[in-house]
Order: sequence, then C-alpha cells, then structure tokens
Amino acid sequence: MKFDGVLFFPVTPFTPEGTVDVELLKEHIGSRLPFGPGGVFPACGTGEFHALSIEEVRTVVTAAVEVVAGQVPVVAGAGGPLGHAIAAARAAEEAGADALLVLPPYLVTGPTDGLVAYIEAVANASSLPVIVYHRGNAKFTAASMARLAGNPKVVGFKDGLGDVGLAQEIVSAVRATGRQDFALFNGLLTAELTQGAYRGLGIPLYSSAAFAMAPEIAKAYYDAYEAGDEDRRNALLEGFYAPLVRLRDQTPGFGVSLIKAGLRLGGLPVGSVRPPLVDPTEEQLVQLKAILAKGYELAGR
Repeated sequence: MKFDGVLFFPVTPFTPEGTVDVELLKEHIGSRLPFGPGGVFPACGTGEFHALSIEEVRTVVTAAVEVVAGQVPVVAGAGGPLGHAIAAARAAEEAGADALLVLPPYLVTGPTDGLVAYIEAVANASSLPVIVYHRGNAKFTAASMARLAGNPKVVGFKDGLGDVGLAQEIVSAVRATGRQDFALFNGLLTAELTQGAYRGLGIPLYSSAAFAMAPEIAKAYYDAYEAGDEDRRNALLEGFYAPLVRLRDQTPGFGVSLIKAGLRLGGLPVGSVRPPLVDPTEEQLVQLKAILAKGYELAGR
C-alpha cells in the first residue's frame, strides 16, 4: 500500500440533533481531494472514533469510500475494547475500506506480548491490512515491531508517542526484517511541527489534522517540505503551526476541537465535538481566526 502526500484525517460532522451528517461529511472529504492527500483516514482520532458507535463507524467509512472512489487508500480506525475493535474492523471491511489503523486498546496496560496479540486479533478479524498506532498505552518496542513486521497483514507504523530514540530503534528493526512495503509515519499532534526531525529518522510520512481544516496551508507546508524549501517551511512553522500548537495546548482535546472550529469559521457547519471534548471559547475562536488568517497569508491565498 503506497501513500504519496499528506495523510488526511477528516472530522466527523454532526447534525444539530447529534447524528452523523453524511452529506456534509462527503462534502468535507470531497473538497479536500483536489489538494492531493496521500490517503484518507475516516473514523480515526480527528474523526472522534472514541465517540462513535459501530454503526456510525460503518456510516462514516462507507461515505468516505464512496467519495474517494479508489483515488487514494481509505484507512479506517479500529481500537478500544477488543470486541469494539473487532466489530469496527469488520464494519470497515464491509464498507469497502482498504486498511485499518489500529488505535490503542481501552484503558488497560498489558505487556508487549499482549499488545502484539491485540494487533493480531484485530488483523485476524478481517481481510484488511493494518497499521499499528504507537501511542498512549499502546507502547511498542523495537523487538515487538520487528515481530509484527513479520506478519504480511501488518503494513505500517504510526508514531504518536514522540520518543525519537525509540522511534529510531523501531525504524531500524523494521528495516532489518527486509520489508520494503512497510509505511512509517509521524502521527504526533500537529505533526508538521516535528516532521523535520522525523524525516531524519527515516519516517517520511506524516498525518495532518490541519489538512482537514485548512488544506491550502497544509499543502503549502507539504510542498515546501518536499522541495526542501526550508525558508518557506520554517515561515509556515513559525507563523501558523507554532501558534496553533500553543492554542491547542490550552485545553485538553483541542487537537480535534480546533479543527472542527476552524471548519465552522470557514463556513462548513460540521457541528460541535462530542463529550468529553469541548468546543473553544469565544476568545479562543478569535485567536484561531487570527492564526488561520496568518496561515493563509503565508500560503499565498
């Protein structure tokens, strides 16, 4: 499975009644495809997987598959309680997804062998290949990732932990297995801020929640990143991404809340986030609007 471009994690729009707004979701995804995402990841972290029922996962993934129509891979979320993860995997397969991103198990922390077994159980639940999400209580070692890389159904690794030493060990361990088809990408919040370092580790891909909110800005950064234009890349980092991260860090969960708020500011009524996440205050919305304005200016819009 090949990813070529920014990895796009769409939000899940909700109606005023609190149901998934399918037509708005299709509009949201379809409007970003012209900006060349390398893959679309519905019902994942930015899509509030934590707050979706299995039927809602099915609805969201079905809509994404319909809009993307084979242009790029569609990778659906599966995780949490093992039964829920398995059900999500099967729903995603039935909806036509190309692969799964396996999010951490619910709450409990097990030994590495248990984490490997968790990934294998989700992988065995459907015919879809899986990508491992290294984050929170799902902390993998280099040895465990080498073991998982021996399974042809495990096709990638997403680092959301931020331990660069461990990430380097994992990259080296996976390479030592001889896998040439294994995708490695940076999945930290607002990954653009750390991607310069991750590229040096041998992790060239990254996920972008900002792409969901402001694809013009995210694409400008990606183009500068690909072209090696460090002056332009750093200008976007300093003028847009760093202030966005400072605002994001004011309130837990804002990695999703700000993206939805930015979409609403841009005229797409995607609704609020579901609990336990909260929406920005009016003062924070003013800050976000100014940050977006500067980002669009730097992107040349």
